[in-house]
Amino acid sequence: IWVGFGCRRQRGGEMKGGVREVADGSVKGGEVEIGPLLEVAGRMDTVESISLLRSAAGANAQSVHDRPKLVESMDGGSLTGFSKTLVPIASVEDRVGALLPPRMEEWTGIKATFPSPFRTNPAHYSLGASFVPDSETIVVDIIAHRQRETLSREFLRCGPRERIAFHPFVVKAAIVTCGGLCPGLNTVIRELFNTLTQLYGVREVYGIPFGYRGFYATNFSHIKLTEERVDQIHHFGGTILGSSRGGFDLERIIASIEDFGYNQVYVIGGDGTHRGALKLYEETRRRKRKIAVVGIPKTIDNDISLIDKSFGFDTAVEEAQRAINSAKVEAQSGFNGVGLVKLMGRHSGYIAMFSTLASRDVNICLIPEVPFCLDGPAGVFQYLNSVLEKKGHAVIVVAEGAGMDLISEEQPPQISDASGNPKLPDIGLWLKDKINAFFKKQMMEINLKYIDPTYMIRTVPANASDNLYCGLLGQSAVHGAMAGYTGYTVGLINTHFVMIPMEEIANRGRVSVDVTSRMWNRVIATTGQPAFSNHR
Repeated sequence: IWVGFGCRRQRGGEMKGGVREVADGSVKGGEVEIGPLLEVAGRMDTVESISLLRSAAGANAQSVHDRPKLVESMDGGSLTGFSKTLVPIASVEDRVGALLPPRMEEWTGIKATFPSPFRTNPAHYSLGASFVPDSETIVVDIIAHRQRETLSREFLRCGPRERIAFHPFVVKAAIVTCGGLCPGLNTVIRELFNTLTQLYGVREVYGIPFGYRGFYATNFSHIKLTEERVDQIHHFGGTILGSSRGGFDLERIIASIEDFGYNQVYVIGGDGTHRGALKLYEETRRRKRKIAVVGIPKTIDNDISLIDKSFGFDTAVEEAQRAINSAKVEAQSGFNGVGLVKLMGRHSGYIAMFSTLASRDVNICLIPEVPFCLDGPAGVFQYLNSVLEKKGHAVIVVAEGAGMDLISEEQPPQISDASGNPKLPDIGLWLKDKINAFFKKQMMEINLKYIDPTYMIRTVPANASDNLYCGLLGQSAVHGAMAGYTGYTVGLINTHFVMIPMEEIANRGRVSVDVTSRMWNRVIATTGQPAFSNHR
């Protein structure tokens, strides 16, 4: 039964909620017959189905706003209340082709012919009313000009398809988590498992231990996931599968995938992990294998391109408030108290920036994207001194990658980790020493307390917002793979879940804070700090 009406079957065929089933099998709600909707539920991109939906649910219903507004479907062709039309440009197929995820039928010749279990399983009929057609896309560039033509990209929308490419009983799925820890990893694992097994009826789902190397390391065993094993894991931080950096070996991983018979591989990680996943997809395509390789983007720093945000970021900002609040209390409780908090952000200062904006108690925010100087009339020391004179205390937030141009003059770069990331010197401890030395030289007493909550933040369970986000990411990843798509990563763009070709994520690199943006200007307005840009 169409889920938009929130009905449930009663005895005698009656439907509770103002909608009832009649003798001919159609469904009525008041005077509106919605039986035809059940016949076209999986083809909601047609003019007929959208018109029926608008008539049955009302023009302002959420289910109507969740579908494209085809001009031909508008009542009487009226465009009242609208100001723009979105028209495909010439040869749009060639241009959009690069933004659509690959489909395995392109090299296997095997099309998605199995009926979705949402059609055939009575327990999931309501989900069958939410099928997403392959013609439905999400517009990326939503900022328009009132009087001029503007351009936009578009990505294919996530969601269950009416036809699937894998019979659930032959699916053998593998899930791997790579890189550093992040709130929400367990939630993604749990939702991948539940969507595969409970919604699609898949019987075999395995976890790969400790990142990419877990595929081939003979001292590790692949973990058969069960409902009992994953039932409560979303209440805990970390990942039950374990994680590690590096370990990518294309030939060994492909050999393991084929030896174990995996035909769906879900890879959770950042841009480096996605570069590996892209190679896996390209190799399975070269070998013409029917293996879906799907990415779920993960970075606590929120520095993955294109998507609205990465999972775990909201939790990180929320947990950072605890550290900032503690720094504030310490600073207020001491004579000329200074609370110094170091937050994550090797190359991007998003956590520091958003935590500063959320707290409203920070006086100085230092991020990697904004060079700063310590001395001079526009330096950090002088501004900190003025804040102490005015308020008697101050709070400083510094991202771990900030000030590397300054600290490298005294501490040369160290070795890299397994992912190739340079191990950065500790800017927090360095800045603490510099501040203490400056005020000692000025013969001015201060009480500085340094707080580094890095490992506390990344190991906590996901908050409610991230749990919801992780759940929808997991569901979206499975829907695409079951429909026969591969070589894509799922992400949130303009509040909608889309399938992004993996190379779009892997090849763009990290994004950083735009210091000319309105968001950074809001930080400056909140802290009142100067540019800290006079010459050293």
